[in-house]
Amino acid sequence: MTRPPTPTADTVRRLVRTLLKDGAADASGPEVRPAAPGADPVTWLVGGRHVLRLARDRDAAARQRRELRLRDLVRTHVPVAVPVSVAQGEWAPGLAYTLDTRVPGASGAEHDVSAVGEADLAGLLTGLREVPARQAETLGVPRAAPRSLEALRAAAEPAAERLAGADEFDAARLRQLTRAAAVQLAAQSAPPVLVHHALTGGHLVVSADGRVRAVLGWAGTVLGDPAEDIAGLALAVGSPAAVRAATLAGYGARPCLRGLWLARCDAVLQLAARLDGTGTAPLPRLRTRLRHAWEAILLERVTELRAEAGEDGERRA
Repeated sequence: MTRPPTPTADTVRRLVRTLLKDGAADASGPEVRPAAPGADPVTWLVGGRHVLRLARDRDAAARQRRELRLRDLVRTHVPVAVPVSVAQGEWAPGLAYTLDTRVPGASGAEHDVSAVGEADLAGLLTGLREVPARQAETLGVPRAAPRSLEALRAAAEPAAERLAGADEFDAARLRQLTRAAAVQLAAQSAPPVLVHHALTGGHLVVSADGRVRAVLGWAGTVLGDPAEDIAGLALAVGSPAAVRAATLAGYGARPCLRGLWLARCDAVLQLAARLDGTGTAPLPRLRTRLRHAWEAILLERVTELRAEAGEDGERRA
């Protein structure tokens, strides 16, 4: 099998010089630099106004083409900005690129989300639920089965013990999620909704006043369990803000608590994997995600789950 080429700054500069007329005035082309130091060279900042994303294989190229169509569909339903492509094509045979406008703002890791920003996130969750599933499927968005919270809890238990041994975590905290509670918080039978599935701090564009201005990274979007996006927000902006946003979006106690415990188990497993040498994410980021996921929420103390027995995450009347 032919190895895909590795994009370099020269590769990127030659490409964008053909796409941006204002870059032609400078013989060296516009300034280009990787979006993240040390990251796989697939995302490049071009000047101050554009972002170039390069697919490294044919599967990634297919996802990128689907993402462009999906963004157009989602844009009409959500209150936050979604990136706009100003050029697209192939940078190598069979390998796609898209040149997007750069959305002003910082990542969610740099700015805290304000109360108004939580309303922005609520609008995002509401809008995702309103995207017609049939239209998304027509674009090729796949369905994803809900994860087993009980299986995740069982995997997280030994990981929590390893973290406790490394003075990273109190393993007793995970025992709050009993086997019975994990079963009770299983995904309910309901039509799947559009799930971004990657609501990380790096995919949230947040302004200095705490407003969520845009959401990036739509390539992994699926039709599935909305608790996954609640979990993603818990890791990115903290559990209280995530649950408040989900509640504003009309989700009840069950999906909120399910998302919360998905996030907590994920955070434990990811940090343990990093300490075991099998993960690659930076330790400070994983520790922040663990801290965010385990922030206490009022819902845990006041909600009786059996009162929510009929709750399936639909909007309340």
